[in-house]
Amino acid sequence: MSADDRSDSHDPRAYWRAHLRVLGILLGIWFVASFGLGILLVRPLNALMLGGFPLGFWFAQQGSILVFVGLVFVYARWMDRLDARLSRD
Repeated sequence: MSADDRSDSHDPRAYWRAHLRVLGILLGIWFVASFGLGILLVRPLNALMLGGFPLGFWFAQQGSILVFVGLVFVYARWMDRLDARLSRD
């Protein structure tokens, strides 16, 4: 099969670019949740309460971990769809 016969759906570079884009988006969300909400914006968030604890404290202790676990599931589903779309096994 020549390079002209291959479609973009079988191009390893296209797959890798799409994969890096997914990683960049999800790591950006995790950065905002952990560093932004847990460290930089902790004082304004502490004015709000969640379960009897200041929201900034909650994000610093548990929120970023829960966001990470959620992002793992989002990543798995997103990559399944990407694999199906780009015909990867």
